[in-house]
Amino acid sequence: MSLTLDTYRRLGHSGLWVSPLALGAATFGNEWGWGAGQDDARRLFDLYVERGGNFIDTAVTYTEGSSERMLGEFAKGRRESLVLATKYTTLRTPGDPNSGGAGRKSLTGAVETSLRRLGTDYLDLLYLHVWDFTTPVEEILRGLDDLVRQGKVLHVAISNTPAWQVSRMQAIAGLRGWAPLVALQLEYNLLERTGERDLIPMAREMGLATVLWSPLAGGVLTGKYSRRNPVPADSARGDFNVALGGVTDRNLAIADVVTEIAAELGRTPAQVALAWALGRPGVTAPIIGARTPAQLLENLGALEVVMDSAQLARLDEVSAVDLGFPHAMLAGEHIRMQTRGDLKLDLTR
Repeated sequence: MSLTLDTYRRLGHSGLWVSPLALGAATFGNEWGWGAGQDDARRLFDLYVERGGNFIDTAVTYTEGSSERMLGEFAKGRRESLVLATKYTTLRTPGDPNSGGAGRKSLTGAVETSLRRLGTDYLDLLYLHVWDFTTPVEEILRGLDDLVRQGKVLHVAISNTPAWQVSRMQAIAGLRGWAPLVALQLEYNLLERTGERDLIPMAREMGLATVLWSPLAGGVLTGKYSRRNPVPADSARGDFNVALGGVTDRNLAIADVVTEIAAELGRTPAQVALAWALGRPGVTAPIIGARTPAQLLENLGALEVVMDSAQLARLDEVSAVDLGFPHAMLAGEHIRMQTRGDLKLDLTR
């Protein structure tokens, strides 16, 4: 069944409803050398919202602050109908250790900065952006809870953090009566499925929505790369994905299957890769980060893609990851026999 941007999904165990594709605003501004200028960013925003989209993702340091400033300007007159999500923890002022990290001072400064740039009195969703391994979880949770009680933040969430820390924090928040986490943002795509080991099952068990960054694996799943068309040696030095090790034999094999299925469906590889992510169990919303209206329109076309079971099985097989211990052991036939034997158990209820 195809979707539309206004086929809203519930954001975890909250009362928020969001579009099944979030608009990534990291492309708003060209300070990083590859984004969209003011006029193009405005066209991206208008196109997304006019089609029923309401879920927009940014961060306090995206494009040196231009992302939030532009988003605040574009949202004027439409603020109440939008779900604006931003993030804190990345360093806002070089040389100032308290302008980054998860601590209360960094949190307060980042939120006040985001509110001012976005031209709003409240944030719909605030993520801890990157785990810092140093700030006590009680300081983080109490700081987030204070902002919720003040009305400056409606819901809190987390990103790029080990599963055991997230589950620990959720348990503490519940015991203390503090604002619970309602969403988890993670990298998840056909090339990066290790979130299936712990992060995604944890999120489903603990009531967290899953919001996906880089659902196209930095562009590797757009059809740009294949085993038949290797990256030319003279261009490899400046290629972002090559530099980060994303163009491997395994990844190219996955990209080739994506391209084959796209040809069968009369779609683009990007649309197939996004449709796969949209349909994964527990997934709430992949984030799409287009730089042009044409790219955005292509990505939105993923909502209409319907794959049959055989095509989904091909994607699953070529991209499968080893779940590791103890997951692989617990899913094995030996353990099933040891714990259930020949009992007939209805596990669907």
